[in-house]
Amino acid sequence: MTRRTALITGGARRVGKAIAIALAEQGFDIALHYNQSSHEAVKTAEEAKKYGVSAKLYQANLAQPEECKDLIERISRENDLAVLVNSAAVFPEADSIMDGLADWDSVMNLNLRAPLELSKAFVDNTPISGHIINILDARVNRPAGDHLVYRLSKSGLWHLTESLAQDLAPNIQVNGLALGAIMPPPGASQDHFDRMAEKIPLARTGSPKAVGEAVAFLVGQEFITGVVLPIDGGEFL
Repeated sequence: MTRRTALITGGARRVGKAIAIALAEQGFDIALHYNQSSHEAVKTAEEAKKYGVSAKLYQANLAQPEECKDLIERISRENDLAVLVNSAAVFPEADSIMDGLADWDSVMNLNLRAPLELSKAFVDNTPISGHIINILDARVNRPAGDHLVYRLSKSGLWHLTESLAQDLAPNIQVNGLALGAIMPPPGASQDHFDRMAEKIPLARTGSPKAVGEAVAFLVGQEFITGVVLPIDGGEFL
């Protein structure tokens, strides 16, 4: 029997890497997408192969909409694609209303339009059944002034997750994970990240491994769709 394949966008490092490894451990062949992190992608693929699966690398700039469809079609020609994990995202540091909207197109294209374009292409190339998992942010349901465009993009992706769950049923299950304090954000120190535990009911921060395990759980379920599972230690209750 042909082993089914999982595509993880932004799968070379950080949370994407943990998801790729978790799904490899579950027996999925891995289609590992990267844009610029080629060195990290090679290392992650080698780690995934230790579980006896294949791990192929696919480069694409998903901020360019035309490359999304092309990526899915390339993977589908070579694999039995069954899982799409939309993990690739950008998190600009200067992203308030006072900073203007210089990053609007790049953030919206990668964080919101790319998951939509990829999902459409995934449906067109997945004739039987499959899973789409969107990586969200738990903070977007608690308004704040920071990271304005990023928050808008992830809020849109949350809505898209629930909408696609209804639109693509019964063949495609669509779920999301809303991440809390999983890793230090780019530019933040480990000390700053550790102090975040003071605001978390479980009194500790999370880890990429927890995210990978949650993705593996969702793709193993046959009766869950339209769910956004918080991975935040209770921080945003």
